[in-house]
Amino acid sequence: MTIFIAALAALIMGYVIYGTIVEKIFGADYNRPTPAVTKCDNVDFMVLPTWRIFLIQFLNIAGLGPVFGAILGALYGPIALFWIVLGSIFAGGVHDYLSGMISLREDGKSLVAIVEKYMGKHTKSIFLLFMIGFLLLLGAVFAMSPAQMLANITQTAFVWWIVVIFGYYFIATLLPIDKIIGRFYPLFALVLLSVTIALIVMMFVGGHNFYPEADLSNHHPAQLPIFPLMFVTIACGALSGFHATQSPLMSRCLSNEKYGRPIFYGAMITEGIVALIWTTLGMSFYNGSQGLFAAINATGPGGVVSDIANGHLGKIGGMMAVLSVVLLSITSGDTAFRSARLTIGDYWGKKDFKRRLLISIIVLSGGIAMSFFDLTTIWTYFGWANQCLATIVLWTASVYLHRHQKCFWITLFPAAFMTAVCVTYIMFDKIGFHLPIKWSVAAGIVAAIISVVLFIKKSKTKK
Repeated sequence: MTIFIAALAALIMGYVIYGTIVEKIFGADYNRPTPAVTKCDNVDFMVLPTWRIFLIQFLNIAGLGPVFGAILGALYGPIALFWIVLGSIFAGGVHDYLSGMISLREDGKSLVAIVEKYMGKHTKSIFLLFMIGFLLLLGAVFAMSPAQMLANITQTAFVWWIVVIFGYYFIATLLPIDKIIGRFYPLFALVLLSVTIALIVMMFVGGHNFYPEADLSNHHPAQLPIFPLMFVTIACGALSGFHATQSPLMSRCLSNEKYGRPIFYGAMITEGIVALIWTTLGMSFYNGSQGLFAAINATGPGGVVSDIANGHLGKIGGMMAVLSVVLLSITSGDTAFRSARLTIGDYWGKKDFKRRLLISIIVLSGGIAMSFFDLTTIWTYFGWANQCLATIVLWTASVYLHRHQKCFWITLFPAAFMTAVCVTYIMFDKIGFHLPIKWSVAAGIVAAIISVVLFIKKSKTKK
C-alpha cells in the first residue's frame, strides 16, 4: 500500500514540478491567439470549454493501453510501477505536451505536416503512409477488442458488433467535433474515472495485499526480458505515439495556451494514474504473477478485467466496469479514424463535405479490412509501431526546441532511450529478426548512440 501511495504522489508531483518546467522551456504565450479562434470552421476548429477538452483528451489517448497494457505489464512485478511513474513524467507527459503545443503553434497542423517541416520533406510521404497504416491498425484493434467483449456479454455474433461499431465510427468521424465527441465523451471519461477510483477504493477497504511480490526482480512467469518488452507492453500508461495523433485534434479547440499543461501533460499523468491502478489490481487480485499469467492465458486481458471488476464491485459494478472499458476502446478507435481523416485531408488540400465523406469511407474501409485479421498478431505489431511513432515525435520535438533555441535535452534523452527500445525489440521479437537478447540490446544501444551523435552534429551545423 505504501508503494502505491508513493507512486501516486510521485505522479502528482511530476505534473506540478516537471510539467511547469516543460511549459517554461516551451514558452507558452497566454496572449497569443489560438487556431480555434483564428481558423474557426465549426467542424474541426472551434473553441470548446477547457474542462471538456481535458476529459476528451484523456478519453482519446487512453484506449485499452492503461488497462490491457497495464495488466500485461503487471506480469513483470512491481518494477512496472517505475516505468509508469518515470515514463509518464519524463517521457509521456513531455511527448504529449509538445505534440499538442507544437501543433497549436503551427495553426493546428496534423502530425505529418509537423514532421515534414522539422524532419525534412523527404520523410513526408513515408511518414504519411506509416501513420495512416498505424491509425487504421489501431482503429481495427479498438474495434475488435470491444466487439469481442460485447459478444461475450450478450452472446451475440462478433461480426454483428463489428458492423455496429464501424457504423458508429462512420457517423462520429464525419460529424463536427462538438456533436458527439464534445457532447458525450466527457461523460464517458467521468464514468471511466469513477469506476477506476471505485476499484482502488475497494482494495483499500478490503485490506488487500497490494504487491504480493514486493521486490524489483523480474517476476514474469515466462521470464520474458524486461528490456525492451515491458517498455513496449506498457505503452499508453507511460509513453504512446498514438497520443501525438490525438493532441492536434484538441489543439484546434483550445482558447488559450495556458491550458496546454493541464490538458496535454495533465491528461497523460491522469492516464498514468489509471495504469498504476490497473497494474496494482492485476498484481493483487491473483496474488502474484503466476495467478495473473494463468488468468490471461485462460480468458485474455478482457476476461481479467471482468474478473477483477466483478470481484471488487459485484455483478452490477462489474458490468459497469467492463462497459467503461468497452467505451474507452470505442471512443479511442473513433478518434483514431478521425485523425486519419484529418491527416489525409490536410495532405489533400481542398476541404469540403464531399471530400470529408470520401476520405471517411476510405479510412473506415481500410479499418474494416484489418478487423478480420488475428487480434493477437495485430496487437503485437501495433505495440511496436506505437513506440516507433513516439520515438519519431520525440526526435521531431528535439529539432523544434533546438531551432527555437530552447533546452532540447528534455526530449533528447527519452528519444534516445526509446530508439534503443524500438531497435532492440524488432531485433529480438518474433515479428522481427528474432536474434539473441544480448545482440539485440547491443544493436539498440548502438542505434541510440548513433542517433544522438548525428543529432548533435547536425545541430552544430545548423546553429
